[in-house]
Amino acid sequence: MQAIIDKIASECVAVRLRMVNRVITKIYDDALRPLDLKVSQMNILVAAAKLGPVRPVEVCEQLHLDVSTLSRNVERMKMRGWLEVVPDEDGRSQPFRLTPNGRKLLEKAVPAWNHAQQQVKETLGNEFVEQLNQAIKRVSKVPEVN
Repeated sequence: MQAIIDKIASECVAVRLRMVNRVITKIYDDALRPLDLKVSQMNILVAAAKLGPVRPVEVCEQLHLDVSTLSRNVERMKMRGWLEVVPDEDGRSQPFRLTPNGRKLLEKAVPAWNHAQQQVKETLGNEFVEQLNQAIKRVSKVPEVN
């Protein structure tokens, strides 16, 4: 049993990815902190800017988020004036869009994001970043199993 415990402790891909995720998230969050913004929120702003008025389910699919995580973030971002709900026939889905304040914040965040992006590439190496981009393409094609 000790051998399998040692193997899991030293090789588990999930643990290693989570560790890398925490380190990388901290780099982006530290860079964005002066704007009172987290990288998770910035990604939602980017999705809203890219997709226009968007339904939460579309953002969840795009960013691989669960609905409760997205709704918690969207609520905070609406209170800060970065996002607004768009009236819709289907009162349940509550599509949202970027507000002018949200767009200004996104524009202000670009230099900090660029700095963090460069720092991450230096930390991980360009080859790893490219492999990560390829891995995302592969996992995005895998159908979800419920």
